[in-house]
Amino acid sequence: MLSVSSVRKIFESPRGAYHALEGVSLDIAEGEFVCLLGPSGCGKSTLLNIIAGFVPVSGGQVTFENQPVSRADRERVMLFQDASSALLPWLSVEENIRFALRVRKIPKTRWRDTIDKYLQMVSLDTHRGKSPSELSGGMRQRLQIARALAVEPKMLLMDEPFAALDALTRRHMHTVLLDIWQRTKKTIVFVTHDIAEAISLADRIAVMSTGPQSTITSLIEVNMTRPRDLTDPAAGQLFKKIEQLLAPELLRLVELPGVH
Repeated sequence: MLSVSSVRKIFESPRGAYHALEGVSLDIAEGEFVCLLGPSGCGKSTLLNIIAGFVPVSGGQVTFENQPVSRADRERVMLFQDASSALLPWLSVEENIRFALRVRKIPKTRWRDTIDKYLQMVSLDTHRGKSPSELSGGMRQRLQIARALAVEPKMLLMDEPFAALDALTRRHMHTVLLDIWQRTKKTIVFVTHDIAEAISLADRIAVMSTGPQSTITSLIEVNMTRPRDLTDPAAGQLFKKIEQLLAPELLRLVELPGVH
């Protein structure tokens, strides 16, 4: 479904050029759940924005269903870490979804069934009249997921969507997301810096190096049945393996000029 081939990204600014990504390659199959994992500042979000079509490449190519990605489109929808900023605070839960349907020019005859379907899927049906400020952090993220699904994209791009949530809510959201993924068969690319989160969610984990010139250093298959128990010895071994892969990158991050 998605092919990232030898992608390079250089950001130009008055202070000079920053070489964010170099030689990034990754193929993602339809229906797959892939996590991009690495330390803060390694270019995970930059790569996700390139896949979304928000940011152009400086070299290499990204194709989606064999077509070059040159701009954002309705087939790839981004979900952000801060749901409060992503949602429209002056609209109700239901109106937030209706707004997305209107923007994407979904026929009005489908609005009611679509809104009902996805509010029920994320267990927000009884909260449809509330404003986002009346929802908990986890509920706001569920609304963001429902709004994204309502426009029927083929791929969900998730940029650390649960990072701001407390540990209990975060684990609950893992369960919610995996249930939605298994029911909808959507392809998901999920950015995280949390090893345990990646092991809990992903079919494959793409481990990224510290920038500048960040790249994917390892692709790890997570061959564990779901739901996953992180106390399982297999999960512990995988955690240790990924930790060892990231250790040199974390050391390099500390040694970078200006980083303390």
